[in-house]
Amino acid sequence: MRDNFRIGEQTRAAPLWIIGPDVIEDEGFALEVAQVIGEVAKRRNLPIIFKASYEKANRSSSDSFRGPGLDAGLPILARIKEETGLPITTDIHDKEQAIRAAEVVDVLQIPAFLCRQNSLLEASAETGKIVNLKKGQFLSPWDVASRVNVLKSAGAVDVWITERGSSFGYQRLVNDFRAIPITQETGAALIFDATHSVQTPGGIDGVSGGERQFIPVLARAAAAAGADGFFFEVHPDPDKALCDGPNALPLDQLDALLNQLEAVARVAREIPPLDL
Repeated sequence: MRDNFRIGEQTRAAPLWIIGPDVIEDEGFALEVAQVIGEVAKRRNLPIIFKASYEKANRSSSDSFRGPGLDAGLPILARIKEETGLPITTDIHDKEQAIRAAEVVDVLQIPAFLCRQNSLLEASAETGKIVNLKKGQFLSPWDVASRVNVLKSAGAVDVWITERGSSFGYQRLVNDFRAIPITQETGAALIFDATHSVQTPGGIDGVSGGERQFIPVLARAAAAAGADGFFFEVHPDPDKALCDGPNALPLDQLDALLNQLEAVARVAREIPPLDL
């Protein structure tokens, strides 16, 4: 387990938190959610990174909302960073986006379905930003080492791997919690995404569903297993979210979940490892 994270000029104690809506629904919405998260970060003195996508390039349906796009989205993220003081992350899909997003964000996120695109990984690493790679649902824990090596070979200043479940038959993801220590052996930080882990891909008439009631139990299990950080997508009203609402955490439940996870993580970090 990591003791701390360095983000920009700041070093903060682990665990780390990546929290925000799935997508920028509009500027007012994004700012409102970011302000709530910023208040939580200050009140609890937690290292929280705000996340939101300017574009959801991978959607199950051609009719699904995709976001405002790069040109409109980056200024919104820049404003959020300035007004809340929160570090920012967003996902990128090609080399040009990596270069442009790096001018605004603190951490570049690579989507799970693009985790094997070496040219994208290399371009992200070369920006000098931290790279958070979401592990593809099709990768085993042992496959992650090659992804970490690509990023480190390209000069990544730090590498984070976000675990978000593995495909288990059709329309089902499961978590293998051995992935936490196995991934940490690569030197990368392991971030646990409890919200996408409860997603049911294509499970509702061709679009993705989710079982948000299982977010807390999976997150607590990851905390007990020694995750270095946690990733949550939140929304003020998940049932009205324009993207991934079924697996989003209601924003008004964030504090309660943080209470649980801080308690479990504190105990997990006090337990000495066994030499087996």
